[in-house]
Amino acid sequence: MYCRFLKRLFDFFISFLVLILISPLLLIVTVALYFINKGAGVFFCQERPGKNGKIFKVIKFKTMTDERDPDGNLLPDEKRLTKVGRFVRSTSIDELPQLINVLKGDMSLIGPRPLLVQYLPLYNSEQARRHEVRPGITGWAQVNGRNAISWSKKFELDVWYVDHCSFFIDLKVVFLTIKKVFLREGISSETSATMEGFTGNN
Repeated sequence: MYCRFLKRLFDFFISFLVLILISPLLLIVTVALYFINKGAGVFFCQERPGKNGKIFKVIKFKTMTDERDPDGNLLPDEKRLTKVGRFVRSTSIDELPQLINVLKGDMSLIGPRPLLVQYLPLYNSEQARRHEVRPGITGWAQVNGRNAISWSKKFELDVWYVDHCSFFIDLKVVFLTIKKVFLREGISSETSATMEGFTGNN
């Protein structure tokens, strides 16, 4: 009952209310990134698979510049991540524009994070079950390690959420997310400033 009907209603009304309340913050961050990102833009939009693998464009604040080396290749993430961008990322402010995706019905507040389209053929049948629900701004895997856990563990947690989705689990994720944001835990993996790519073997 909750996951099939009520969850979507909660997503819409909570997202609408939060967007109104945080609009001053969003404006400040937008202006700051406009100047800090050196012409790279303020928002990052990228195609991601949603529920049942349907492709949509996720919206995030852009936390890195588009600086390149002499050969025209993008510099590594850690060199393009500005101080402001690092703060925006570590506090999860970069995720806030996804509330628009929630309003549109592309995403939920709570669910498996939407990953890259190129990963779709790499999932095994069990891992692909993460797409049986709408992806979320935060989720069970995020409050149990975020970028600091392996891909296999992350997918295991995603599928666990699919099988155990409930109002009380979502409420727990909300409170744990707030805790993680304040403690700034799990922002980076052990080998990257963000998270190394999924290859199907990690």
